[in-house]
Amino acid sequence: MVLLAAATLSASVLKITVNAPIHPVTSEYIRQAVDRAAEGNHDLLVLVLNTPGGLDSSMREIIEKILSSPVPVAAYVSPSGSRSASAGFFIAVACDIFAMAPGTNTGSASPVGVSLTGQEMDETMSKKVTNDAASFIKSIAEKRGRNTAMAEAAVRTADSYTEQEALEGGLIDLVAGNLEDVLSYADGRTITRFDGEEEQIDLHGKQVVEMEMTARQKFLLTISNPNLAYLLLMIGLLGLYFEFSNPGAILPGVLGGISLLLAVFSFQILPINYVGLILILLAIGLFLLEIKIQSYGVLSVGGIIAMLIGSIMLIDAPIPELKPSLKLIIPMVMGLSLIFISLVVLAVRAYARRSVTGKEGLVGEIGLVLSVLNPEGKVFVHGEIWKAAADEKILKGAKVEVIEVLKNLSIKVRKI
Repeated sequence: MVLLAAATLSASVLKITVNAPIHPVTSEYIRQAVDRAAEGNHDLLVLVLNTPGGLDSSMREIIEKILSSPVPVAAYVSPSGSRSASAGFFIAVACDIFAMAPGTNTGSASPVGVSLTGQEMDETMSKKVTNDAASFIKSIAEKRGRNTAMAEAAVRTADSYTEQEALEGGLIDLVAGNLEDVLSYADGRTITRFDGEEEQIDLHGKQVVEMEMTARQKFLLTISNPNLAYLLLMIGLLGLYFEFSNPGAILPGVLGGISLLLAVFSFQILPINYVGLILILLAIGLFLLEIKIQSYGVLSVGGIIAMLIGSIMLIDAPIPELKPSLKLIIPMVMGLSLIFISLVVLAVRAYARRSVTGKEGLVGEIGLVLSVLNPEGKVFVHGEIWKAAADEKILKGAKVEVIEVLKNLSIKVRKI
């Protein structure tokens, strides 16, 4: 096997590996491979699949490209222990050849959807979506000569099949221990394309070329990890909060800004529930309000609840692999809540503390009368000599307390 850059004129099998959920990045990768197979006059495109499924929109883009591909496409669920579930099942069924390695499974393609508020679809909408998906898979399976009843059951009742069950039921074409077995099966075989035309595949003595993801696609695939995207969002918000609380710190603002931009970039790939995002922003707002309003912790508790619910609702995905894990969400929410609440407590204490500088810092200070106050005179206070006034006569040498700073740069005192 060689990389695409080293391909020769004898190369005729293009191979790609999809070991990730189905979303815009994997969709772009597969669709580019179909185009590359056609441009390079390859005789077969092999998709090595290991996916839990993913987004319906990306799945339909891929299937549309496969069905119109001038080059036959083979799906191979591999290695052992892999699966091609949900959206991956639709894609595999749509291919000209569907093979599975021993110890793999496929199916579990029931559509899952939620509303903008994070609630499950109502019964009527769920039935509509399920019927649409069932009709879609039946039409594909029928055209490909596969078991339509098993394909429909995978959608309506979320049935999942082992490689032997799928082979015996006529859902797949073969069980292959390795890629060479798939190529041996395809070599010399006449297949019926989706448009009804017959085509013979000739792979004898031909080379296998692997097309890898581009650096851009690898980067997008990395940041599209829901746990990483959620972590970047939290770090970004915390960094900006520190920067706004302490202007000029610079580092928290820079790190927070970069993290937040990366999070927003990854949210363009993941299906974001904006109600969840608003709840997270509301939580931060409640933490900040705790500084100004003495709610005895009510606002802070509300902030913790809003952040937890918002974090759970944040990514509106049909499979767990596209959602942040609760094992990350709960510690993150608790940790951030403790940080915000600690900062709020420090801020409240700072507001409550008497000023020690400026005009306000003079109030409450003890001074010594230098000349009789009757009602005005001189007072030594806070290391300085001030013009002072009092409501009563106060003799020289008496101790006084500053009770007010007047507008004419003088102070008002009272006798202790």
